[in-house]
Amino acid sequence: MKQVVLLNVNDAEHELLLDPSRTLLEVLRESLGLTGTKEVCLLGSCGACTVLVDDRPVLACLTLASACQGKRVLTIEGLRQGERLHPLQQAFIDKGAVQCGFCTPGMIMAGKALLDRNPQPTPEEAREAIAGNLCRCTGYQQIVEAIVAAPAVEQAARTPVADGGQYLMPDMAE
Repeated sequence: MKQVVLLNVNDAEHELLLDPSRTLLEVLRESLGLTGTKEVCLLGSCGACTVLVDDRPVLACLTLASACQGKRVLTIEGLRQGERLHPLQQAFIDKGAVQCGFCTPGMIMAGKALLDRNPQPTPEEAREAIAGNLCRCTGYQQIVEAIVAAPAVEQAARTPVADGGQYLMPDMAE
């Protein structure tokens, strides 16, 4: 029997009639059209479906959508800041941490959870934060570098430039 579930996803309220067995991953991708959260193993072993629920990383493939009622769900699509990428997204680009891109959303969300708790993480803390996320392309070094560099990217984005106070990302300012 279906039930009404109220979900707050990326600061938007959604009222959905769902089968209680539907996972958060299914609802995000199929009901809400948010395909940035990747569907890979469906077993909780790869981390590609990592999203934040009340600022904590969870595996959307193992989480029932109904369990998220009354909580705030944040996906990769919710990180963008207007016309700008989130500083962590920009750091992934700057550091070459995006290869095939399949693991990237989950890595970024796991990294964001760390940065929200600890805005100046060490490389070791970054490695621990992404320990549940698998990547077959990068060897993880660029990902770790991107997570550690994100606070500097954010600070640079807030630094006004001389021509009227526009804020530019570091690679654009050069």
